[in-house]
Amino acid sequence: MNTESDSGGEPSEGVPRNTNTKNYIVGLGLLFAVVLLWTASSFLTQDMYDDGYQKPFLITYTNTASFVFYLLPYITRRLWADRWGPPKSTRSIIDYQPLEQELDIDAEPAVELIAPIDQVDRPFTVKETARLALGFCFLWFIANWTLNAALAYTSVASSTILSGTSGMFTLAVGRMFRVETLTLIKIGAVLTAFVGVILVAISDGSPDGQPEGIGPSIIYKAATSLPVLGDFLALMSAVFYALYVVFLKVQIREESRIDMQLFFGFVGFFNIVLSWPMGVILHLAGMERFEIPTTHNAIVIILLNMFITLSSDYLYVIAMLKTTPLVVTVGLGLTIPVAVIGDSFLGKPAAAQVLAGALLVVIAFIAVGVENAKPSEGGDLISDDFVDNACAQQSRVRLEH
Repeated sequence: MNTESDSGGEPSEGVPRNTNTKNYIVGLGLLFAVVLLWTASSFLTQDMYDDGYQKPFLITYTNTASFVFYLLPYITRRLWADRWGPPKSTRSIIDYQPLEQELDIDAEPAVELIAPIDQVDRPFTVKETARLALGFCFLWFIANWTLNAALAYTSVASSTILSGTSGMFTLAVGRMFRVETLTLIKIGAVLTAFVGVILVAISDGSPDGQPEGIGPSIIYKAATSLPVLGDFLALMSAVFYALYVVFLKVQIREESRIDMQLFFGFVGFFNIVLSWPMGVILHLAGMERFEIPTTHNAIVIILLNMFITLSSDYLYVIAMLKTTPLVVTVGLGLTIPVAVIGDSFLGKPAAAQVLAGALLVVIAFIAVGVENAKPSEGGDLISDDFVDNACAQQSRVRLEH
């Protein structure tokens, strides 16, 4: 019936096994593309910070605001349809083709005839998409802003270690909402990835972890007297990151149900309209003074980061919907080995400790990927009564009746 189970890698009753495998492989490919884009963004942001332009809120705001460009295709289609298209009564809910999505044609009409109104897998309307984007906007913004702030105002070691705990939070929250199964392999993989992050962060740490060029702001004084402040921001980023990936998986479940371009367009719109008061508060409190970038390097990097965010986060959410929240969370740790390779090309060879940490992250990602790619019936450590199985059973009952 469904093209993909809620757990992200297990086939449901009416769908061929190869369909789910293909979607899973596509999701992994998209995830690797996101890793490359985010690693490039990290190098660019670090270069801008080194030049002295450290504005975490402004960077997060402009990056998120770039999503509004996704509304342009939708607005164009609507204007074209209103002028030359068919009557509104004959239009479908959302004119959207999911990325590499395959449907079981034989099973779909049977479900439509039985439960056309209350079917849980019906597409989102425009209003429902906007409502979902509104809830996601705040989670996404807080997760990214706190991470940028932690990188700017605390040591690299502390922020890296604490943000690396997102895998643990994702597994815990995902199990709570029953979009992840809790297995020994997943627990071991998450802990392995965390150890790898710690090795890299300790090697990268330095006594003067406080970046230069921050200036005599309130946040600098607080970080100097209360080092736990920066650590708290990094930990908040990990928590909100886990919340928003699980939130999307629970609400959307399958990419075919929603127009992702429209969704991200609304996220950008709500960010522009609702997030700017936070910037005013930070400016008045002296935490982050609003300053327009004056150097050519800062302007170019901001524009490039906007483009990277516009493309990478779109691909990232699709990758998560085609796999699982835990796979993409642990998979983003691959930015560490990719960054090591990037540093080697820049003439900065990595220490043995960093190489060992990067290897642990790769091993953890492979373990999680293999675990999610195989059926896990009865494999949960807490309970075999899983939402995915319950939904499949309910669907079979509908089809039988």
